[in-house]
Amino acid sequence: MSLNGGMPARMAAKGKSGRRVEPSFGGARDESDDDFHLDADDRIAGTARISKRARRDDDDEDQEESLDRRERVRPSRDTSSRQASSRKVKPEKRRSGGGIFGGLRRLVYWCIVLCIWGAIGVGGVVLYYGSKMPSASSWVIPDRPPNIKIESVDGSVLANRGATGGEALSLEEMSPYLPEAVVAIEDRRFYSHFGVDPLGLARAFVNNLLGRSVQGGSTITQQLAKNLFLSPERTLERKVQEVLLSFWLEHEFTKDQILAMYLNRMYFGSNTYGVEAASRRYFNKSARDINLGEAATIAGLLKAPSRLSPARDPEAAEARAQVVLGTMREVGFITDSDLKKAMSQPPAKAKSMLSGAQQYAADMVMDEVKRLIGEPKKDVVVQTTIDERLETAADKALNDILKRKVARSTPPRQP
Repeated sequence: MSLNGGMPARMAAKGKSGRRVEPSFGGARDESDDDFHLDADDRIAGTARISKRARRDDDDEDQEESLDRRERVRPSRDTSSRQASSRKVKPEKRRSGGGIFGGLRRLVYWCIVLCIWGAIGVGGVVLYYGSKMPSASSWVIPDRPPNIKIESVDGSVLANRGATGGEALSLEEMSPYLPEAVVAIEDRRFYSHFGVDPLGLARAFVNNLLGRSVQGGSTITQQLAKNLFLSPERTLERKVQEVLLSFWLEHEFTKDQILAMYLNRMYFGSNTYGVEAASRRYFNKSARDINLGEAATIAGLLKAPSRLSPARDPEAAEARAQVVLGTMREVGFITDSDLKKAMSQPPAKAKSMLSGAQQYAADMVMDEVKRLIGEPKKDVVVQTTIDERLETAADKALNDILKRKVARSTPPRQP
């Protein structure tokens, strides 16, 4: 047994005993050597294999976890998809089963939409035309043209001169039938609306659409606004301005003040403005003293002052007065007995033109007034020493003399 042969065996035995034996890369080796050793390439390759295996194992674990998550999520997704499909089906059931109620809902919906857009359009028109008007702070009620009342020696009125033909009266001074008759026939909801009457406008629209009597739908406040500030032309701009001015009048004045201005400024035919002038012209008395039938006649003139004037067409004036009386009864201003009594009165008869001695005396007085004070700027009351009874008697005597002279100068007819 050689010494060299036993050396490797002892070294191998020692390596197996627990001590690490590092491989040697240097020096010449015997190719027949049976010792286990690793090259550097083997170490690197081995490490790469191990890392690749680890990565593959990690990837496999990640894939398994993702599969588990998908399996856990899939039931909820299936549930949500089923819910979504059920939601899609429900509207189809409502549409198919809507019927008449579905049509009514759509009709109501589109009506609401159209009303909203209509309101927006009306608001735009009002803003446009309202911007063209002067500032509301500059709006002032124009003065009423002055009236010259000429009185006789006993205080009775000989005549009225001026643009209006009569003085202004307050509601308390007028016959109570006058305001009631005007409100009944012109604007029965005058004391409840805000200047514009939506119900009246709707009623007028329906009546005009059905071909019944043509109605304007304007309130007393709107008519006063037109009379005070606007021209009589019928345009959209004027109508919008009329409404805005009506709101302003309702804000600035009470209902009674608006009604008094209306009754003292409106035209009643035969060159008369205001109820006092109309009463003097048609009944030869003050508006303080007229009865129910006469008040109805004056109120009826507002629809067509010239055509319905008692001085021009007494029958038409009487027919219109009957309509006013019926409306007053319908509203509740008068009773059935009041209605029968007023309708039994004879129709009003008025002279086609004013004449008589008192009119000549009034013309003479006006010449003197203008010479003394110039053109009047406000209402004037002129007291004279003229006795109306003597003037009337003198006028009658003169007319009788003229008639006899005409009769004498006319040759008799030959048989």
